[in-house]
Amino acid sequence: MRLSLRNVKLKHLSQSGVWPSGNARLYYRPKGQKGVAMPDLPQDHPKFLAAYAKAAGVKPEAPVIEGSIASAIAAYKASDAFLIGLKASTRSVRRRMLDDIAERYGFGRVRDLATKHIQKDLDRLSGHPANNRLRAWRGLCAWLKDANKVASDPSDGIKRKKVAKSDGHVPWEREDVLKFRECWPIGTVERLAFELIHWTGARVSDVIRMGEGNTDREGWLTFKQEKTGGEVYIPFKRELPDFALGMAEDLKVLHQAIAARNDRHLTYITTFKGAARSSKSVSQWFAAKSRKAGITGKTAHGLRKTRTIALVEVEATTHQIGAWTGHESLKEIEHYAKKFNKRKALSGSKGERQSSNSPDKVPTFAVKSREIKCL
Repeated sequence: MRLSLRNVKLKHLSQSGVWPSGNARLYYRPKGQKGVAMPDLPQDHPKFLAAYAKAAGVKPEAPVIEGSIASAIAAYKASDAFLIGLKASTRSVRRRMLDDIAERYGFGRVRDLATKHIQKDLDRLSGHPANNRLRAWRGLCAWLKDANKVASDPSDGIKRKKVAKSDGHVPWEREDVLKFRECWPIGTVERLAFELIHWTGARVSDVIRMGEGNTDREGWLTFKQEKTGGEVYIPFKRELPDFALGMAEDLKVLHQAIAARNDRHLTYITTFKGAARSSKSVSQWFAAKSRKAGITGKTAHGLRKTRTIALVEVEATTHQIGAWTGHESLKEIEHYAKKFNKRKALSGSKGERQSSNSPDKVPTFAVKSREIKCL
């Protein structure tokens, strides 16, 4: 017996006459689009509904069968291993990959899942996409094993694909810093965002959450990193440590940028309407503002490297740098330190930090507009 849909109105259906059978001759015709003819069937008939869904671009979900890969993925996404064990940003990326795996292979049974099947899926991809996909498979397979759904981990033994070595995000040079400051003066939100990232060396995902509430009673700017959960302590409204005294001008300019804000909100960086920004939108927005200042190939994350290098050059210890930048692993810091030590050995200089400010070039006046035209 078919469930009646007499009281349910399907959108965008227009009638153009009647079929000889007595059924209405219907077309799926959203405003401004070409109509698609519907079959000579009642509106509650499964085949009519399937044709309607196809015309509307709606893909019906496949039924989830117990013991299938699709059912296992649904259970994994609802598990503590996924919801608590992974950061929100990681869950968002993994969820898209898992949904794609479910769509492609969800009908298969978990008990039949083997290394060769995962390898075949990865062979479609190259480089970083394949390695990121492998992480999703490994997370799923580890949960399957812990939940006693498989005897052994099918992802064991699968090797990551080799990728070209890269230094990643390029650090900003002093000339880049001057260019940005000349383009976006004190009083613009662009300058405020720059000075926050430049001084803190924080990831954009953390900078967008910074506000007055992040400064403690002792004058430290402190927060928990969104990516790692690790705590960071940055001198902000207190005496600078000895190794950072040469950076005092950078901090002074940051305070000027904060004081020149036209509006006051819980966070320093907001949209024009005062709403909070997402890390993805800020990254894209900041890249566009950098290009307008004539800076290409440099990102907000590159400023994180710039601050790390600056701390290395004033000979802060790896632990001091880690406390400031929040690096969980000291290997990257040690990498910068080795480079600096080689230069110092050849030059014989102590490598003092030169402030990025240049009074004759850096405008520090406040402006009322949210954006200015860069020449």
